[in-house]
Amino acid sequence: MKRLTLAATTLVAVAGTAQAGEIERRGDPSMILFEKSKNYVELSAATVHPNVSGAPRGVPTGPTGNIQKSYQSFAGGYKHQLNEKVALALVIDEPIGASVDYNRAGAFFAGSNAEVNSIAVTGMAKYKFNDRMSVYGGLRYMGLSGNIQVISPATGGSALAPPGPYSLNVDKDYQFGYLVGAAYEIPSIAMRVALTYESKTEHDFRDNNGSPFKVEIPQAVTLHAQSGIATDTLLFGSVKWREWTKFKVQPADFFQFSPAPANVPIASGPSDIWTYELGIGRKLSKNWSGAAILGYEKDQGDVVGNLSGKDGYISYGLAATYENEAIKVTAGVRYFDVGSADTSVSSFSGSDAIAFGTKVGFKF
Repeated sequence: MKRLTLAATTLVAVAGTAQAGEIERRGDPSMILFEKSKNYVELSAATVHPNVSGAPRGVPTGPTGNIQKSYQSFAGGYKHQLNEKVALALVIDEPIGASVDYNRAGAFFAGSNAEVNSIAVTGMAKYKFNDRMSVYGGLRYMGLSGNIQVISPATGGSALAPPGPYSLNVDKDYQFGYLVGAAYEIPSIAMRVALTYESKTEHDFRDNNGSPFKVEIPQAVTLHAQSGIATDTLLFGSVKWREWTKFKVQPADFFQFSPAPANVPIASGPSDIWTYELGIGRKLSKNWSGAAILGYEKDQGDVVGNLSGKDGYISYGLAATYENEAIKVTAGVRYFDVGSADTSVSSFSGSDAIAFGTKVGFKF
C-alpha cells in the first residue's frame, strides 16, 4: 500500500493548484515530510496552458481574446529521516504567480498586462510521538515581485490628470512566514489525516512614484486525508481554505475615474476561497500505479478583477507512476473547466486550461 500512497498523492503536487484561487499556483509543501525513505530528493515541473477569454459588457469595444498566458512552474525538495522520531525537509517552489496579457487590438484593456512572480524556501521538521501521532512545522522565506501595465480610458496614475497608461514595477520583497500541522495515521490501512496551517506573509513595496503600499499573501488551512478502501486501492483528498479577501494590490497613485476619481485596487480577492479535491489510486502491478482526481472551486458569482477573468472551476486529472526501491517517476495531466465570470467591463465564459506535470523522486 505504501507505493500506491505515494503515487496517488503525487498527482496533486504535479499539476494540482494550477488554476486555484486567485494567484495561487502550488499548495502546502509539508507532505514531503511523510516520505518513507531515509533520504529523499524530488524535482517537479508543470506547464499550464489557460484559455480565458471574454466579450465586452456595456462598452463599445471588441472581445478580449485569451488574457491568460501559458506558464511553467518548478519545485524541488529534500527530506532526511534524522532518527526514528524526527524528519527534516527543505522545499523550494513558486507558490504564487500570475501572467495576464490583453494582447488583442480593440479590447477595452488592449495593451494591459501583469506578471507576478515568487520564490519560496521552506524548512520543516516533523516529530513522531508514535506510529499514529505526529506534529510538524517550519519557516518559509518568500520573495514576491511584479510588473503591471494598465491601459484603459477609465484609469490612470493621478486624480488630477486625465486617464492614461499606468505602470507599476516592483522588485522582490522577501518576508518570513511559518506553517504548523498535526497528523494522525493508521499505517496498516495507509490512513492519514493531516491538518496544516500556513501563516500570511505581508510584503512591503513602493510604487513608481515612491509611495509605500503592502500586499498580503493570506493565511491558509489545508486538511489532507487518505485511506485504503480495498486491496491495492486508496481514496485520498483535501480541503483548503485561503483568506483571499485580505489580498489586494492598491498603490496610492492608481485611480479609477468613473463615476468619480477614486483610489481603488488594481487587483483584489472578492471572496475567501475553498478548494476541494477527491481522488482514487490503484496499484496496477509491482512497479506501476495510477490515480484519478476531481477538483472543485465554487463559482462565487463575484465581480472579479479585470486582470483575472475567472471564478471557480471543476478539474479532472489522471496520473501514472513507476516506482522501484531507488526511484519514483510520475506524469500527470489535469483539465480545468473554468467557471464563467464578470468583470466591470467584460463577461468571461467557455474558459478552460490544461496542465501537464512530471515529478522524479530519488530514494537513498
